[in-house]
Amino acid sequence: MKISLGKKTLLYPAPVCVVGTYDHAGKPNVMTAAWAGICCSSPPCIAISLRKATYTYGNIMERKAFTVSLPSEDYIHQADYFGMASGRDEDKFARTKLTPVKGELVDAPFVKEFPLALECSLHSSVQIGLHTEFIGEILDVKAEESCLGPDGLPDIEKIRPLLFSPEGRKYHGVGKFLGSAFQMGRRV
Repeated sequence: MKISLGKKTLLYPAPVCVVGTYDHAGKPNVMTAAWAGICCSSPPCIAISLRKATYTYGNIMERKAFTVSLPSEDYIHQADYFGMASGRDEDKFARTKLTPVKGELVDAPFVKEFPLALECSLHSSVQIGLHTEFIGEILDVKAEESCLGPDGLPDIEKIRPLLFSPEGRKYHGVGKFLGSAFQMGRRV
């Protein structure tokens, strides 16, 4: 029997994304966001939802660009810190000793040490209650060569991305491989 839990943000899992921007003075900044996901195939787009109070919100509005870097399990402490501190008050790259890299196609930095980064130009934004959803057109994906599989695409088991449990506020790793998409259903 299912029990009603009410209106909650319970969609599992949420990806741990690190959103990179430049501020008005050109200082690189990052913040962790879990309200994110692919929202269109053609053109390829990602949606991230941020509160207006965040420093990143203003940076995206001004620069019309952002990156999304995916941290591996090795960087769980830094990713968590990026969501706790504000770029208004601290230089998060200096504090964590991680490296900002200027995007080749957009006016935003990504995190060098993280295995995957998406360069996005702002496609549109929608105000939704407390959050604004920023839709970014993905202009390029950069991946560490060591995280690619034999097919030349990123391998989730090599990337080891962080997953977030929204209501429990907990981080998790990727679980075991269960089967190939668009293949398993053939058994039905």
